[in-house]
Amino acid sequence: MKIAIIGGGPAGLMAAEAALAGGAQVELYDAMASVGRKFLLAGKGGLNLTHSDPAELFLTRYGERRAEIAPWLADFGPDALRGWAKDLGVETFVGSSGRVFPADMKAAPLLRAWLRRLRQTGLTIRVRHRWRGWDNEGALCFDTPEGTRALQADVVILALGGGSWPKLGSDGAWVPLLAERAVPIAPLQPANCGFDVAWSEHFRAKFAGHPVKTVGVVAKSPTGEVMRRMGEFVITETGVEGGVIYAVAACLRDEIQAKGRGTLRLDLAPDRELPRLIKDLSQPRGKRTMATHLQRRAHIEGVKSGLLREIVSKEDFTDPTRLAAAIKSLTLTLVAPRPLEEAISTAGGVMFEALDDRLMLRALPGLFCAGEMLDWEAPTGGYLLTACFASGRAAGAGAVAWLTERAGRAR
Repeated sequence: MKIAIIGGGPAGLMAAEAALAGGAQVELYDAMASVGRKFLLAGKGGLNLTHSDPAELFLTRYGERRAEIAPWLADFGPDALRGWAKDLGVETFVGSSGRVFPADMKAAPLLRAWLRRLRQTGLTIRVRHRWRGWDNEGALCFDTPEGTRALQADVVILALGGGSWPKLGSDGAWVPLLAERAVPIAPLQPANCGFDVAWSEHFRAKFAGHPVKTVGVVAKSPTGEVMRRMGEFVITETGVEGGVIYAVAACLRDEIQAKGRGTLRLDLAPDRELPRLIKDLSQPRGKRTMATHLQRRAHIEGVKSGLLREIVSKEDFTDPTRLAAAIKSLTLTLVAPRPLEEAISTAGGVMFEALDDRLMLRALPGLFCAGEMLDWEAPTGGYLLTACFASGRAAGAGAVAWLTERAGRAR
């Protein structure tokens, strides 16, 4: 059994591990000079491997695709992923946010240990092999430093990522190759992305780069789904980005597509109820400036005060009730998501309707897909990585099972 895997991210490497465990001969091809580049960059500030959410809550992070992803996670979920890391000699811990990290917070030691084990198990890795599709005889075609190469395999597993971070290999170049073979593909879109806001020049110059800490956000999708999250974000030159924005990005992106703009409501004082805030702001200001009054009575200062000045009318500043209401539900209008190449991850991809339970394309027997190139998305927090690992495992095991069944029928 010879299996070719194209793509050396977490999904491709996990597919290789599962296929090797099933007794297959496996070769893995990647366009870059080394594998796992996006994985390494994602772990640069601390590798968020998975999350400690209870299973049911964990599944909700996959939205409309939870039913398709549930079988992957039943076989290889967060606990199994932590156990797998431990087998590689990498201990993990649960942070205060519930996110799970390696003890040393780094991605590189885990990747090195994993690659060492995979090679010892028999994996052949060929880098600088950019897949260009198939030739007339059905062989895989690659551009390599030595020229074009054609290779045959019994089964192919594609784990080519989405369209974000193209410099690291996830450039979406596979889309036309599969579209030519009538594979249904949902358009690639940015996920876990920032958004553009029409800031005034004054606000942009003063606050770009400033973090907005501990706020509540509310976003509403075109279908009426309301998402409420708590966290932080950053003001950028063009708009907003950061953890709590990524958590509701799917809703905001879909609303912009449907209505031409998105609405994000900010609670700048999530630790205070509206009646108390009205009472506090109604206290006499005396000779104090409004900025001092806001800081003293509502703990609103710096960039939060700047956001109020940017959005709230002068008249509302004079009315404690209207000002308090604005602090608790400040309407921020988003005009566009940031470009796909800037996004952390990708929505869209190969549609699940085209795949069987083993992640094989129904119309192209022997061709499997895994990872971010499938049509699902999830927020940051370990959910993305967990599903990528799990989908790779499902595809690798599925490929071995399909080959075994085919061999049995041939006898």
